Amino acid sequence: MRAGELPIGLFGAVMGLVGLGLAARAAAPVLPGTLRAPAYFTEPWVAAGVLLFMVLTLLYLLKLVRFPASVKAEFVSPVTLGFCGTLPVGMSLVAGGIAPYLPAIGSVLWWASFVLLLAMQLGALVRWLAGGIELAQVNAGWLIVMVGGIVLPGPGIALGHVEAARFAFGVSAAAAPLLMALLFVRAVTAPPLPVALRPTWFILLVPPSLVYANGVALYEGAFFLENLYFFGLALAGALLLYSRSLFTWPFGAPWWAFTFPLDALAYAAARYAQDHPGPVWRACAAATLAVATLFVLAVLWRTLRSAASPRG
Repeated sequence: MRAGELPIGLFGAVMGLVGLGLAARAAAPVLPGTLRAPAYFTEPWVAAGVLLFMVLTLLYLLKLVRFPASVKAEFVSPVTLGFCGTLPVGMSLVAGGIAPYLPAIGSVLWWASFVLLLAMQLGALVRWLAGGIELAQVNAGWLIVMVGGIVLPGPGIALGHVEAARFAFGVSAAAAPLLMALLFVRAVTAPPLPVALRPTWFILLVPPSLVYANGVALYEGAFFLENLYFFGLALAGALLLYSRSLFTWPFGAPWWAFTFPLDALAYAAARYAQDHPGPVWRACAAATLAVATLFVLAVLWRTLRSAASPRG
């Protein structure tokens, strides 16, 4: 793939890889003994995501220098605007991934992701207020840029940036119900998404999963948020049924949209099992982590196979 063809949404692969490692870290204490996620399972996913982040960042900087018009188009088009949020959100996950090993560098990356995401959120609001967007152009990628702040508290708390994490969470948690409602209206009333973009519906899993998991971490006693986790489980079941013919869908970068949302659900399941350590909820944590791992492996394998093919 040439630099000019590199979609910014490919940073979603960083989110999927590092997110799986972080979800497995969170799940390790609550899984049954025979299903524990040891370091030799969790850390390679984090390492792979960190390495991919560095490679993609260099390639995208090259794209910015050589093809600035193409970069500008991604940040202006309502179809691709939301996916620009994968860069700062992926960066925040990388910060959380390296936090136990390189906390100073992790803090720099986390603050960079905080500032960049906030700037993108302001830009997205200005773009939407300018109008001229058709309902059919609305897509779940908008959740990444406007609701991506709900991802930042996990790494932010680990790095000691609780107040800033609460700010990022507050902005995005307030936007979440508005965008979720708009997306369901789009699903019901507008033409179906193009087949190639259908994996992006899985992004709907992120708000209920992480508003719950990071909300209870930030606000003591906010157990009413557990209802969002229950909704996330039901929504995951519906999405898996919706995507039962996924292997007939054309493969591309949007397939990475399967991965981080399932990671987020597994992370939420681990959090719930910590507070409710019954066998059913521990099994649910194990099952959601297994599903997330299966999808990450499948998408990674298809990505590598595509890259290795003559037409890749």
